Amino acid sequence: MKIMVSACLTGENCKYNGGNNRNEKVLALLAGNEVIAVCPEVMGGLPTPRVPSELRDGIVMSRDGRNVDAQFRAGAQKCLEIALREKPDLIILQSRSPSCGVKQRYDGSFSGKLTDGPGVTAELLIGHGFHVVDLEDIR
Repeated sequence: MKIMVSACLTGENCKYNGGNNRNEKVLALLAGNEVIAVCPEVMGGLPTPRVPSELRDGIVMSRDGRNVDAQFRAGAQKCLEIALREKPDLIILQSRSPSCGVKQRYDGSFSGKLTDGPGVTAELLIGHGFHVVDLEDIR
């Protein structure tokens, strides 16, 4: 099976704070499969570490007030291009991210409050018919 996955889940230090979200359940699922690790934010040109960002009113803004929507959408587009070329059977994305959140994301207030709905990359991939699951749905 071919699986596209948020790179932070594999242990790559690409999170906004310079760390990762290494997940043993995901790593066990990936074992023996073809893995395509992606980080839309890095692929869109953002550095690691970087100021946290959230999606507010359809636009991704950093906590310091900068509009980083173009970078997030550029990274999402690059992920879509990879998915269209590689045709993964499954895509596993990091929960609650403004890029990768599948079911929920932070609401844009930087208060830790969640709202229903996908991040920009998840939305784009789902909209193109890919089988996308949230990390929290991995058992």
